[in-house]
Amino acid sequence: MIALVASPAVAQKPAAIGLFTSLPILWPEADDLSSMLHGGAPPHWARAVITRHGAIITLDRFDTNDKRLTALRLIIMPQPRALAPAENVALDGWVRGGGHLLLFVDPMLTQDSVFALGDKRRPMDIAMLAPLLRHWGLIMVFDREQPTGERLSTMSDISFPVNLAGRLVVTRKRGLCRPINHGLGAECRIGKGRALVVADAALFETRNSEMITLRAAALNGLISLAARHNQPGKTR
Repeated sequence: MIALVASPAVAQKPAAIGLFTSLPILWPEADDLSSMLHGGAPPHWARAVITRHGAIITLDRFDTNDKRLTALRLIIMPQPRALAPAENVALDGWVRGGGHLLLFVDPMLTQDSVFALGDKRRPMDIAMLAPLLRHWGLIMVFDREQPTGERLSTMSDISFPVNLAGRLVVTRKRGLCRPINHGLGAECRIGKGRALVVADAALFETRNSEMITLRAAALNGLISLAARHNQPGKTR
């Protein structure tokens, strides 16, 4: 009789993660390519957090014919630029097909930038994804009377700083989304996929070095939350 010996388990390589953002997470802000590559600015802390979960695939547009999308299980979108109608269709279709999305939409970005207002290289000061959010049954409102300054808030037991945050309002009684922490976030089940939406992007600040550890832990937790699989049979 021949003894059957189980082969050692092979470590599974983490899946790649799509990153679509106007924030300087992969490259520092600089006036020219040389300064960007050799300026000596430290890498953004969020880059290391994301790469713990998988190799980063940089996305600059969404296209239904882009084969890279079909290989991605998770896309992270911190304060993205406005999407063209065809891009909204492509992103919505990707989520409905089983993709998981972590989206940060800030109505009043407080992060500093070296670029002046109106410069195309400047991060989006105001998130402009209303058509996509509305398609999923969400609108974002902004309280102009709220105090300025970072404060800690909690979403799904994850604490992170917010500053001039928005509020997500669900517009359908039996819609795709449910609010989290009075609208600071929303969790949506869209077709076979999921979207976790956060109405602020102050988490990605870099100027307060004492908060970096907390920020990194929070982003790590939000990525894990967005990447988890749907639980069959659980209702809203």
